[in-house]
Amino acid sequence: MDLFDLAKENRSVPLAERMRAKNLNEFLGQDHIVSENSLLRRAIKLDRLGSCIFWGPPGCGKTTLANVIASSTNGNFVKLNAVSSGVADVKRVVEEAINNAKLYGKKTYLLLDECHRFNKTQSDSLLPSIEKGDIIFIGSTTENPYASMTPAIVSRCRVFELKRLSTETVKKALNIALKDKERGLGVYNVEICEKALNHIALLSAGDLRVAYNALEMAVLTTKPDENGKITVTLSDAEQSIQQKALSFDENLYYDILSAFCKSLRGSDANAALYYMQRLIQGGCDPLLIARRIVAHSAEDVGMADPMALVVATNALVAYEKLGLPEGLLPLSEAVIYVCEAEKSNSVYLAMHQAGEDAVSIKDDFVPTHLRNAVYGSKEDKELSKEYKYPHDYGGYVDQQYLPDQLKGKIYYKPNDRGFEKQVKEIRKSKGKKQ
Repeated sequence: MDLFDLAKENRSVPLAERMRAKNLNEFLGQDHIVSENSLLRRAIKLDRLGSCIFWGPPGCGKTTLANVIASSTNGNFVKLNAVSSGVADVKRVVEEAINNAKLYGKKTYLLLDECHRFNKTQSDSLLPSIEKGDIIFIGSTTENPYASMTPAIVSRCRVFELKRLSTETVKKALNIALKDKERGLGVYNVEICEKALNHIALLSAGDLRVAYNALEMAVLTTKPDENGKITVTLSDAEQSIQQKALSFDENLYYDILSAFCKSLRGSDANAALYYMQRLIQGGCDPLLIARRIVAHSAEDVGMADPMALVVATNALVAYEKLGLPEGLLPLSEAVIYVCEAEKSNSVYLAMHQAGEDAVSIKDDFVPTHLRNAVYGSKEDKELSKEYKYPHDYGGYVDQQYLPDQLKGKIYYKPNDRGFEKQVKEIRKSKGKKQ
């Protein structure tokens, strides 16, 4: 069987599956956790990896990394999916793991895809086995495990956060696939223009699985010429990934994103709405835009109109629930609200000034009347009695809260716009320094 016949035989297996890295040397991206001297790499090489959770966006390498671990270990490796597996499946795996450990001295690794989908009952059935070391648990999830999983499980695992792959990393992977004659598309005589490759890499938004699928679709559906050459054009790439090509390069993309952010800050709702649509129609992930709206509602509106943060955050959640196209309505509403709201950067300034002092001030002992005197010395307990309970004084009483070196320091300085004008008046009525 020649290479071309082999490619035809494997055609039913998606390119993304065929191109999975078999070892750490083939694994692309995530240098922050798999670099040469990283903890994870050393643990894999020494076969000393404990229970862990891989958390990251789709197509960033979570399952691939788990498979690399499987091929590197001398133990047994079992895969389950939290969506289709239940307590009975977990018990079966645990029983087999205990038997294998007794009979053959082999460890059992359990890879649980979509592990955030396990409910409390299912998680509780797994917990004792993780604690005893009967199995080594490897969870894979796109959701924040600290928020979506049982804390008891998370606390017994090391969490590794995988990042969205860069455009350059995706492009590198596609080039490797085009040249690989055994697993990739190297058996075909393919010529792909740079714009087409860039388009697939950029529009995949860091999801390598999406990029592989688009590339394979483009190659397999493009008719060869009389010499057998397959030429993939930008038009082919657009159709394969089902998105219009961005009419700007990467630099212009960031310029438009910058223009969107500055339009929010500059209170121009018309411009902000246009740039938002410009980005989305070009293939930008609306969640990126939603996160920018939330950030600017705190940075540029802040205490001048605290409702801006509420509207922006709710818009982000609404988009996550609704998706396209309905989800763009709450995003547009949030854009308009943030633009039309009174502006103040006092929160931003206060945060950074406090942060600078937190780093630079060394002698920042907590005033004695604010200390926790429960476990303190007899002297501390006496001094703690000097603390004035604000509610005994009508809700506010003047006393020192900052360390001595920062006594009298003011970080938050409200201006005369929007709600902050009221804050200023409230401070004035209490005799606070402005």
